[in-house]
Parts: sequence; structure tokens; C-alpha cells
Amino acid sequence: MAENPQLFGNGMPVPFYGEMFVLARDGVEFHVDKIPSAPGGQVKTKGTIYLSNIRMVFVPNKPVGNFFAFDMPLLFVHGEKFNQPIFHCNNISGFVEPVVPENQNRALYSTHTFKILFKEGGCGTFVPLFLNLIASVRRYNQFEAQSAANMAPRVDPLQAAQTPVDEMMRRMLTRMILPRFSFSNLPQSPS
Repeated sequence: MAENPQLFGNGMPVPFYGEMFVLARDGVEFHVDKIPSAPGGQVKTKGTIYLSNIRMVFVPNKPVGNFFAFDMPLLFVHGEKFNQPIFHCNNISGFVEPVVPENQNRALYSTHTFKILFKEGGCGTFVPLFLNLIASVRRYNQFEAQSAANMAPRVDPLQAAQTPVDEMMRRMLTRMILPRFSFSNLPQSPS
């Protein structure tokens, strides 16, 4: 997690080298705790969530105190859960570990709890892509950890850029565009 990552003038996050933003969903409500620059340490606001092959970035419609954006590396997200309550909107909740600067003590930084509420729909596209990207990042991280067992345990979230986003997007678009019927079941014309 990183508070207030760099943004372009239009509010879109500045991508890292090798990063590809695959989806932006506006009209979401975002809740996160333990934000020192926010009143009461809690943020609950509406805005846009951006999903890339490396991270999710929430950008509020209006800043809350000194809170302008929230960056969540997919590698540091855990305990994610898709919720479908009966009397409320669909949402994703979970935890994100802070990105601790190299010479800082980890004990000074605590895990954030987050919730993304899809107030205007759109979770049918976001959720499968998000879950596929998380799984791909974790597989890649496990592979790298096994192949470099003698390396330092610190993991760079930018290395998650090696995820197969192009293939995931192609499959998702193919499923959305192609109709769901079989040509063998079409009625035969009388001859």
C-alpha cells in the first residue's frame, strides 16, 4: 500500500515500467482504515478504481484531507473476499500490507483493511479479472521464490508485471462477445 501515488492531470495513475492498466471502474465506494492524513484515520469516499497487472489504485472524486489516492500492490493483497449481501451492493473486501521503506522498521506500519463497493454495478467484469490477476501474481511469486530460494525475502511488487494480462483480456473479451449457442442445435430448413 502506498498513499497518494503519482497521478496524471486527469486523475489516472502514472504507470510503472511494464505496467498495463486493464480496467477502470468509476462509481465505486472505497473504505480503508489506518490512513494518517485522513480525518479519524478512516477514509470512506466515492471515486474510481484502476486495475493493472501490478496493482489496484483508488482515486477519489474529491480529496479527503490530504488523501488523493491509494495504491494497493496485488502482491501485498490478501484475505480478499467477494461479498454479495442481500440488502446491499456487491463488494470486495480484504487486507493490504504496507510497502515498508527499505530502512524502516516493519513494526511502525500496520495492515490496512479495505472494501470496494460497486454502487453502480460493474463487478461482473472487475471481480473475475481481479481474481485472475491475483492468482497469476501469486503463482509468479511462488515460482520466483522457489527458483531463487537463496535470495533475500524482500519482494518487489513491480516484478508482478510478468503476469499474462494479454491472454486473460483476450479470453474475457471472447467470452463476452461470442454468443452462447451451438450451431448443431439450430433448426434445419425444410428441403
